[in-house]
Amino acid sequence: MKTKANFCRSYNRLLVAALFSLSGLFLLAIPASAQAQQVKNIVLVHGAFVDGSGWRGVYDILSKKGYNVSVAQIPLTSLKDDVDATNRLIDKQDGPVILVGHSWGGAVISEAGINPKVAGLVFVAAFELDKGENCIQWISSVPAPAESGIMAPDDKGFVYYDKVKFHAGFGADLSQAESDFMYASQKPIFAQCFADKVADAGWKTKPSYGIVALNDKTLNPDLERKLYKRANAKITEIKSSHVAFLSHPNEVAKVIIDATLQK
Repeated sequence: MKTKANFCRSYNRLLVAALFSLSGLFLLAIPASAQAQQVKNIVLVHGAFVDGSGWRGVYDILSKKGYNVSVAQIPLTSLKDDVDATNRLIDKQDGPVILVGHSWGGAVISEAGINPKVAGLVFVAAFELDKGENCIQWISSVPAPAESGIMAPDDKGFVYYDKVKFHAGFGADLSQAESDFMYASQKPIFAQCFADKVADAGWKTKPSYGIVALNDKTLNPDLERKLYKRANAKITEIKSSHVAFLSHPNEVAKVIIDATLQK
């Protein structure tokens, strides 16, 4: 009887070991992307001189892949107003969110990123700011591209982009016709926005991804890279003008999809 009991115990141990081994092989056979927990909600935030409609190409790509994509329409009247508008949209989502911001939208998502629903942040040719920082201090820290057409505030305190420089400075890899329409429909930003300081930075505790637009003539690409490196963001470089989300929607969408895979 004792011999039979010992045999049973040995058999059970071998069976358990075999099951563990098989389960390990099964997990290895699953692609890494399938093992990751995928975030399905994406919120896109535009920058200065444009509105949310510029995200249409990226929106279409992500939506066709099954993501729930929402596009913020921020007022560009103050950092607080823009963060509040972004948070209202984040709060409507039914689960974790990947937050994406272009240019000035990077300052907005830096602060809005502290929202508990935000699981990661993607910066597209954008400011990735820390607590207590503003855009002016960083813009003034590097030479401005000669093609940049950001004008002085008008008599109401709003900043526009110069018509003469709009194509070369803002979207050189777009057609002239598309650039002309963007100029005609541009959304100005209140100048004080650039001086408003970020209250907190979500990327300090959450993963971030940064896209450097190598041919950017509005925001110095060296500054983009410097801010991303400081934040330990995963960096992707695209040979693009400032509006990479318009001229290279597939490449931008790929970075966003990478961000949705929470390892």
